[in-house]
Amino acid sequence: MALGAVVLTMGDRPHELDRLLRSVADQDGESMAVVVVANGGPLPELPEGAVGVALPKNVGIPAGRNVGTDALPADTDVVLFLDDDGRLGGTDAGRLLREAFAANPRLGIVSFRIVDPDSGETQRRHVPRIRVGDPLHSGPVTTFLGGAAAVRAAVLREVGGLPDDFFYAHEETDLAWRTLDAGWEIEYRADIVLEHPKTSPARHASYFRMNARNRVYLARRNLPWPIVPAYLGTWVVLTAARRPSKENARAWAAGFREGWRTPAGPRRPMSWRTVWRMTRLGRPPVI
Repeated sequence: MALGAVVLTMGDRPHELDRLLRSVADQDGESMAVVVVANGGPLPELPEGAVGVALPKNVGIPAGRNVGTDALPADTDVVLFLDDDGRLGGTDAGRLLREAFAANPRLGIVSFRIVDPDSGETQRRHVPRIRVGDPLHSGPVTTFLGGAAAVRAAVLREVGGLPDDFFYAHEETDLAWRTLDAGWEIEYRADIVLEHPKTSPARHASYFRMNARNRVYLARRNLPWPIVPAYLGTWVVLTAARRPSKENARAWAAGFREGWRTPAGPRRPMSWRTVWRMTRLGRPPVI
């Protein structure tokens, strides 16, 4: 079971990147292939064995990860997606992933538990369940965390990679829905830990616009038309209930309109069987 890691960087966090790469190298068992994608920034000095890919401009998170995946060895069985400001906790993540994917031939994606290295806290948004419950509880889920996950290479070959046009936000959900619709399983593993500083997704200036635009893209690409109004209506209500500032509300509304006015990519609506399967897993595709 050959593992490969794809790491995105803008070239502005060399200390954090070095710490992450050391955590990958320290994993028990066979070493992982590593590809570092400099997404519009300078390619930093890399340790021996790591492959660097320098992109002349920032192509976004999903496209950058796709480029990195293509640069991994052809015999890679499982692809880890990591960001340069994280770090694998402990040295057993590689072993646990090999065991998990070998034990379940239909396991397509594993989502790691993200822990703040200072407080030990796992943020609510980092547990991919509506009813979060105990973050230490592992189990089947319907989505995953983009910078703390492992995806079987066979899944990427079958359903395609991450959606390049999303640039940032919800690209994981798009891949997760296609993965589930193809009959694969997604699991949250609390015992596979990625240390990452506590952050807010709204720290990005484009968060509200991209969040809204890509939710519309998700619906247009993946949902049966009768569910689309329920899904988007739910998120309109939730966004309003969170009382964003006027500036952020305008950005969200602009993104929502953009999602309808611009191409969303190929439409492959999931089956009603997948809708029911997601419902039984606790997250119907209306939220």
